[in-house]
Amino acid sequence: MAQESNAQGTPTNDNVVSTAREGAVAVLTLQSGPVNALGTALRQGILAGVEAAEADPAVKAIVLIGGGRMFSAGADITEFGKPQSGISLPDLLNRIEASSKPVVAAIHGNALGGGLETALACHYRVAVPSAKVGLPEVKLGILPGAGGTQRLPRVVGPRKALEVIVGGSPIGAKAAAGMGLIDELAPEDGLRAQAVAFAERVVAEGRPLTKIRDRDDKIAEGRDDPGLFAAFREENARKTRGFEAPEACIACVEAACRLPFDEGLAFERAQFQKLVSGTQSAAQRYVFFAERQAAKIPDVPDDTPARPVARVGVIGAGTMGGGISMNFLNAGIPVTIVETKREALDRGLKTIRTNYENTAKKGRLKEEDVETRMGLLSDTLDLEKLAECDLIIEAVYEDMGIKKEIFSKLDKIAKPGAILASNTSYLDIDAIAAMTNRPADVIGMHFFSPANVMRLLEVVRGERTAKDVIATAMQIGRKVGKIPVLVGVCHGFVGNRMLAQRQREANRLILEGVTPWDVDRVVYEFGLPMGPFTMSDLAGLDIGWSRETNKSESVRDLLCEQDRRGQKTGAGFYDYDAKRKATPSAVTEEIIATVAGRQGVKRRDATDQEILERTLYPMVNEGAKILEEGKAIRASDIDIVWINGYGWPVYRGGPMFWADTIGLPKVLERLRVYQAEYGDAFKPSALLERLAAEGKGFKDL
Repeated sequence: MAQESNAQGTPTNDNVVSTAREGAVAVLTLQSGPVNALGTALRQGILAGVEAAEADPAVKAIVLIGGGRMFSAGADITEFGKPQSGISLPDLLNRIEASSKPVVAAIHGNALGGGLETALACHYRVAVPSAKVGLPEVKLGILPGAGGTQRLPRVVGPRKALEVIVGGSPIGAKAAAGMGLIDELAPEDGLRAQAVAFAERVVAEGRPLTKIRDRDDKIAEGRDDPGLFAAFREENARKTRGFEAPEACIACVEAACRLPFDEGLAFERAQFQKLVSGTQSAAQRYVFFAERQAAKIPDVPDDTPARPVARVGVIGAGTMGGGISMNFLNAGIPVTIVETKREALDRGLKTIRTNYENTAKKGRLKEEDVETRMGLLSDTLDLEKLAECDLIIEAVYEDMGIKKEIFSKLDKIAKPGAILASNTSYLDIDAIAAMTNRPADVIGMHFFSPANVMRLLEVVRGERTAKDVIATAMQIGRKVGKIPVLVGVCHGFVGNRMLAQRQREANRLILEGVTPWDVDRVVYEFGLPMGPFTMSDLAGLDIGWSRETNKSESVRDLLCEQDRRGQKTGAGFYDYDAKRKATPSAVTEEIIATVAGRQGVKRRDATDQEILERTLYPMVNEGAKILEEGKAIRASDIDIVWINGYGWPVYRGGPMFWADTIGLPKVLERLRVYQAEYGDAFKPSALLERLAAEGKGFKDL
């Protein structure tokens, strides 16, 4: 990498840290790739640069600045779990802090994780207003392990430090300056010059070296009000449920308030080592890379030209159509929304506006932004108005006949090259595409409800879908803030196909004598946001049900016949009060017993472990079948679907990763036990049998 020139003639450091002299200030520029990850080479380069500057009597101060896009995005997480090479980051930061000459961090772009910890080890911090700083380690199942939990509370106080560390989200430089984390803001195009001038003032004024480790005033809050930590735990209990890292972060900030600095550092390091070697952090780091991997499609190269999408059409203004439209409006893309009746269209438009206004009331959107987004939305009852749209998404009922009719009409209306997408969650994209003379232009884009909130987008590749159509769907998905995952055509695709296995076993378990609330409890305690029966009540038990066609043979049929159709009617599997608080229902138990009696099901108890295995192991098995059939590219893609579409706990890494942590031989053994008892619904997939026999996991595919 190119090195900066040195006006004073001093030799530069190695290729990852360049050194230049500006008067009496040594400027060390980090030049290690696009994000200046603090790997071994960069750490050694910084150490060499600081020591050389300290040894040079002509140097009175040091500025540490990032080259390229940012200061530093933090540690190189590919080094986690590997033997230590060179100086560790904690030792490097202690060395910077111990410098006999003032060190100023000059921040642009991002200073995240180890990047912010490095800045905190410097004596002063200067940043441009657009810079962002933060400690996002909690999102990888770890904590800031190089002094971040000990230094940050000493600068901003324990309460603010908890919000930054446990929240994990970056904050802007202006807000950071307001907290005292940034000492001075610099012009966007003048960071280096201002940082050097700041360092020169520090020297000229004879300011003392302000080591954060020696500051005590801000952490007094944590000593004087120990209830602060209990209150924070309670406030965040719902968000942090099941995660180990947030509690460890809180404990470390607590330690900062009650222990001497070096003892606090030792406590932090012990907590970091415990987390980084644990399953949760391994899972969260796996998910971090899996999200990025999902964007890579082997036969659709990254440089595949995408079709331009300047206007989108959405057919259907219901819950899904409205939510889908909002995604594009949020991204500044004009939308034309179509309905068959004016009342339905007006209702949909009102819902979209109400959603935006509610967001504005919460301060997350400006009032003028509401009008800007609504101004991008056109409404019509005329399908012909979609003629100039580049992408048309059908979002009507899950009825193949209706969808085929719509696509037959779109084939005649849409301009050449327009992409025709269906939001179907189950149906055959190839059968839909067959209604057109342009099957290469047809694709599935399965948004998850609520579509304006949920991050997952299943992009369904038809047999004849063109590669540039796939590339466009994946690209536009990312543009509107989704995580697109490419899947193949099969009933339910990836997510719902696997969900059906869980639902089947949950329904069988309650006939055998397990209560719906016990099934829900086990699934919830595992870490999912809700169990199968709570989910059914929330969605509505009458989806796809009618009094005329259903035969009163299932628990759901009998519940619906009694108008127990879920939360919306005040009763479903559960009884609900006016605030939709659920309580177990004796009526439901009677109905279940009736159906079990009719079907001759033998009633018995089941352990929590059996409930867990019977609801989740069949999902893993179905995931293996999906991989066998090539309906998903990678096991990690399946995991991303389940984490972002169904709330699978990220700290368990997705169903396929979770199965690997259990061990596939154990999963196989239990499936065979259940197959002997309950039949071929539990028959292990050939892929699962092969991997288990070879001592491999899904990770090895």
